[in-house]
Amino acid sequence: MEKEVFSKMKTTIYDVAEKAGVSISTVSKVINHQPVGMKSKQKVLDAMQELNYKPSVLASALTGKRTSTIGFLLPDIANPLIAEMARRVEDRAHEYGFNVVICSTDFKSEKEERYVSLLRQKRVDGFILAGGFRNKQVIHELISDNIPVILLSESQPYSSLTTVTVDNFLGGYELTAYLISLGHSRIAVIAEDNSSSRERIRGYSQALQESDLDIHEDLIVVTDSTAESAQSLASSLLQSSNPPTAMICCNDILAIGALLAAREEHVLVPEELSITGFDNTLISKSSDPPLTTVEVPVQSMCSQAVDLLIDEIEGKASEKQKILVLPKLIVRKSTSRFH
Repeated sequence: MEKEVFSKMKTTIYDVAEKAGVSISTVSKVINHQPVGMKSKQKVLDAMQELNYKPSVLASALTGKRTSTIGFLLPDIANPLIAEMARRVEDRAHEYGFNVVICSTDFKSEKEERYVSLLRQKRVDGFILAGGFRNKQVIHELISDNIPVILLSESQPYSSLTTVTVDNFLGGYELTAYLISLGHSRIAVIAEDNSSSRERIRGYSQALQESDLDIHEDLIVVTDSTAESAQSLASSLLQSSNPPTAMICCNDILAIGALLAAREEHVLVPEELSITGFDNTLISKSSDPPLTTVEVPVQSMCSQAVDLLIDEIEGKASEKQKILVLPKLIVRKSTSRFH
């Protein structure tokens, strides 16, 4: 008797079909994001909401159907830019009725491999890999298995994958050209060990060459993603016999480290040292002084990445694309003319 009562209480696909006044196959098509007339689709969605019906993702996976789930692997959720990307991707995916599973890999290849393996077991429909995915073997396996994948904020090209990224070369070039216009010639770079930073350094080098300025390799330093490491390297640069008069930091967190180093070394910013960041995150606006930086159009990039992934999942993508969005120089009070 208890089983009978329970079965009556549990909403099924048949209940949804009856409530919406449509066939079971129509409900199934709506659940699996297949083409259905807008009126019928809305009736089904309204019935599902009214009956609090939630289709089983696991059941869909086991039957080989789509699970309406995206795997989003990012390097460091503590980075404000990456956190904003996660939010934007999640918001956009939800507009399509997709869920997002977010995994933070800490720039570790073994974690990338483990998370991809786990998410493939869960039958996610596709992946967005963000910010310098390091495990090339995993990427090649996804490509060979025809798994839909989009690279987001990744400058390293893969001919068989669609990529959405900001023009890091142009961002590095414009920052450097701006500092040169202020009279700086000894410009240091504090970078991360990833493809985005390498492109920014390439832009930096191009701007120096066009102004007939020497590129000093000792002024280009590479660190991890922490403000503490950037602070240590910036202090060493400031303590040298011929210190830089300006520093380009390849993200805003590194720029905060440089600001702390300047304070520790009693160097005035921007009167004695100009410092720039990259990304235009919230901390760039609230730092003291506020940072000159480069704005990355996160919302546009993330929306395009999700749109393109959904197209691949639904078989609508005809070819792979390389989408390069333009950065924007944001001038604030951390830079000034060199005297």
